Amino acid sequence: MATTAFPTRDDFAAMLNESLGGADGGFEGRVVKGTVTAIENDLAVIDIGLKSEGRVPLREFAMPGQKADIKVGDEVEVYVDRVENANGETMLSRDRARREAAWDRLEEEFNKEARVEGVIFGRVKGGFTVDLGGAVAFLPGSQVDIRPVRDVGPLMDLPQPFQILKMDRRRGNIVVSRRAILEETRAEQRSGLILNLEEGQIIEGAVKNITDYGAFVDLGGIDGLLHVTDMSYKRVNHPSEVINIGDTVKVQIIRINRDTQRISLGMKQLESDPWEGVAAKYPVGAKLSGVVTNITDYGAFVELEAGIEGLVHVSEMSWVKKNVHPGKIVSTSQEVDVIVLEVDSDKRRISLGLKQAQSNPWGAFADTHPVGSVVEGEVKNATEFGLFVGLPGDVDGMVHMSDIAWGISGEEALHLHRKGEAVQVVVLDVDVEKERISLGIKQLEKGAPAVGGGVAAAGSVKKNDVVTVTVLEVRDNGLEVQAGDDGATGFIKRADLGRDRDEQRAERYQVGQKFDAMVIGFDRSKKPNFSVKAMQIAEEKQAVEQYGSSDSGASLGDILGEALKAGKKD
Repeated sequence: MATTAFPTRDDFAAMLNESLGGADGGFEGRVVKGTVTAIENDLAVIDIGLKSEGRVPLREFAMPGQKADIKVGDEVEVYVDRVENANGETMLSRDRARREAAWDRLEEEFNKEARVEGVIFGRVKGGFTVDLGGAVAFLPGSQVDIRPVRDVGPLMDLPQPFQILKMDRRRGNIVVSRRAILEETRAEQRSGLILNLEEGQIIEGAVKNITDYGAFVDLGGIDGLLHVTDMSYKRVNHPSEVINIGDTVKVQIIRINRDTQRISLGMKQLESDPWEGVAAKYPVGAKLSGVVTNITDYGAFVELEAGIEGLVHVSEMSWVKKNVHPGKIVSTSQEVDVIVLEVDSDKRRISLGLKQAQSNPWGAFADTHPVGSVVEGEVKNATEFGLFVGLPGDVDGMVHMSDIAWGISGEEALHLHRKGEAVQVVVLDVDVEKERISLGIKQLEKGAPAVGGGVAAAGSVKKNDVVTVTVLEVRDNGLEVQAGDDGATGFIKRADLGRDRDEQRAERYQVGQKFDAMVIGFDRSKKPNFSVKAMQIAEEKQAVEQYGSSDSGASLGDILGEALKAGKKD
């Protein structure tokens, strides 16, 4: 009995393959050519040589935003996704066919760094989608244009060139750039245009953009920078004060850097330079009127005319207001009178003085209050070396601590007066150039020496005079004495009371006692200083010169004896 053999799984596969003409392994997953046999509604019926036909949506045959250009009888390429589905139909895809073909083509173009054509058809997070003839690429928002684009609508569904920046077929990623194409085209245009430009050339352009530091001017396909400092000779705080976007301006090409393709432009260069002949126009010492245009920590700028500004340094702003911000003395747009102090035409600098255009209060005080005059003021401040007193004319003078009171100095003297107290002072000295006024308080006390005579006590004594003095006060460090009955008061230090140590004791003297002493000098308040010791040394020297010599063999006692005898005879 013969055995019947049943077909295996491989036999069924072989029979199916035979029934399909051996095409399943050769068709699935491949791009093949087929013929359009019919168009039904929105589908194209395509025969690729299998038992069943496939249907492909018409939209897959059209570019984004366009209609499908296909008819019966056309030969097209499609991708075979499956030979037969559950309904016995062949599953075909035009998109897959275009995509596979596109990837092959794009990889070739990418390797050659060539441009590719595509259509922007959608918007996604961070950018847009681009159809590159079947393959979908990503266009980052930063790669759409050279400058930010607010409305991409006009660029949608429009065939245009792109540059492939990156592609990964395994992951299906393609990144493209439209900006790279524009920059390349722009660079080519700029290179051509820049060859026709020369430094010094005058040209018209349109203002495209304005920044804080200047404006960009379109010179017909190439931009130039018009810096704010080259817009006008006068001060320009912001470019919008001079020009606006869209304005047509005439400019001069200042510099061209052909390597970086940067062009610097100027407007003020087309005007006459106001600094020409400025030294003759504004001589040193001239008094002028101007307007404050800008205030800084170090001074204020004053415009003398359009394009000509001078600086009033903070030190030249006020005679009396020291260490204050210029904004507390003047304000912008204020009209002021100034004096020209210095002109530097090469550096385009003019130094101005504000205080010099006003009367000098120190000089005015010196004219109205000569040395020796008495004036009343208010104690403004106390320092470690004296008191500052506010005087008429908004000036200050200083009373040194040694001139506050007789016999008192240091902190003890400073504590005699308080801030805000009204005091009477005598003018000891006025230095207009150094802006200093020296004052005294003790000089107003009874018996004090007169001030300002050049010699003390109304000219009654002078240096090296020997006078009779009267003890007014006995102190530990010496004697307060007065020359004559109503002469100048002065002081004798302990060391000047005699040559011997025993004679240098101030307690040996009593108030009212009289004796002779020599004037050896004057202190800063013209008060005389006396010395008994200096008088003794002078008398001894005189006696030696008159009655003895170095080779006479006479003793000092003999010499002084002879001098005394001569004095008695006289």
